[in-house]
Amino acid sequence: MKLAMFGGSFDPIHNGHVQLAEAFTEKLGIDRTLIVPTFIPPHKQKKTTVTPQQRLDMCRLAFADRDDVEVSDIEIKRQGASYTYLTLLSLKEMYKGCELYLITGADMFMTIHQWKHPEIIFESAVICGVPRNDDDISDLKKQQEYLSELGAKSEILDAGIMTVSSTEIREKISRGESISALIPGAVEVYIRENKLYMEAI
Repeated sequence: MKLAMFGGSFDPIHNGHVQLAEAFTEKLGIDRTLIVPTFIPPHKQKKTTVTPQQRLDMCRLAFADRDDVEVSDIEIKRQGASYTYLTLLSLKEMYKGCELYLITGADMFMTIHQWKHPEIIFESAVICGVPRNDDDISDLKKQQEYLSELGAKSEILDAGIMTVSSTEIREKISRGESISALIPGAVEVYIRENKLYMEAI
């Protein structure tokens, strides 16, 4: 079985995240994709008024119509800093014999060798990255060569994925601007009903 892990703060999850998960699922023939919201991202200790449970809820709403996508609370239950190597080790135990893939955006793909215990990550999963634009592709291919030298297997998805950031969405909400084109409809309803991100950034 091919199992993909897609982790992140998802604060909030947006259409770019959804497109990325769906594109890799199609390209690599992934059987099941696990969306894994972090409890605390090690690389950005930002303050937020949105709870881990609310981020989990939004992720479940975003993929409610996908039978091949599961939203996992494994890092939220573990609490503490959410280190990817620990999650991958847990997934290898839970899904014995599966082929693991780790889905990342461009920034994460370019820095993954600096993460905690990268050697465990490289042993555990195929690293999947996607460029934000055409200018990124050459940088990602150079990084792919470097990762190969470190013993990592990787895949680069050369496909148009919506370029949008959760920070941009939070700022738009705080300014009262429309976000309808950027996030799944059910997630927007949840944000409005729970009055999330209304404070000034």
